[in-house]
Amino acid sequence: MAGKLGILAGGGVLPRLLVNACRNNDRDVFILAFEGHTPPETPDGVEHAWVRLGAVGTALATLKNAGVQEIVLAGPIRRPSIVELRPDGVGLKLLAKAGARAFGDDGLLRAIIGQLEDEGFTIVGIDDVLEGIKASTGPLGKYEPDTIALEDVARGVEVLRHLGAADVGQAVVVQQGIVLGVEAAEGTDGLIARCGALAREGPGGVLIKLRKPGQEDRADLPTIGTETVRQAHHAGIRGIAVEAGATLVISAEAAIREADEAGMFIIGISVV
Repeated sequence: MAGKLGILAGGGVLPRLLVNACRNNDRDVFILAFEGHTPPETPDGVEHAWVRLGAVGTALATLKNAGVQEIVLAGPIRRPSIVELRPDGVGLKLLAKAGARAFGDDGLLRAIIGQLEDEGFTIVGIDDVLEGIKASTGPLGKYEPDTIALEDVARGVEVLRHLGAADVGQAVVVQQGIVLGVEAAEGTDGLIARCGALAREGPGGVLIKLRKPGQEDRADLPTIGTETVRQAHHAGIRGIAVEAGATLVISAEAAIREADEAGMFIIGISVV
């Protein structure tokens, strides 16, 4: 049987989905919740502890005292400023070790994972706990992209390859070949909202989400769900293209049903 799982919980529903999966498999689970970042209800009914995001030493000691053996990082955490972070001694050493990589999300996550592994923890991906959560190749619902949409997808892939290489963003919105916006610190929801005001007449845009080149696959994979579909539809986006085998689709049946009802396509694409 797998060892006790520690969930480093950010926002969204993923941490609770992981808890349910552990319970269904009679697996011990522990939530490490972060003050000001983890929703208050996330650790309800689960063995847990609250820590300040910058208190790295306290977090490591808490995980060890809880008997955690494997760790999964789940849910987004808003990137704080260094002043807000207030790293403790261990946190400062982690940032120093990360160096310039700490300025990019994937670089910082690699440093965090490396620190956790140095402490003796095994890091697992969300898909190691939640089977079948990654997008498959091809249309996921009943709608498919037309020629214009496919051209927008290709343009989005090209843009994200360049941005991802600089450790910036996993998402872009393209309409009729024009890049309406790229994901930055505001996240996908903010990107969608921003692009809604920039939409042009004619066929709607496409949201494209890919992992970054060489990205650490055990953390921060591209993710979509029902709310993504709902917000995209409201912004005039007519379809979503995600990297197959690398994008998490939360509550896939509900998300696909939402897209079908809105007349939107969701498609998993292969990226070489």
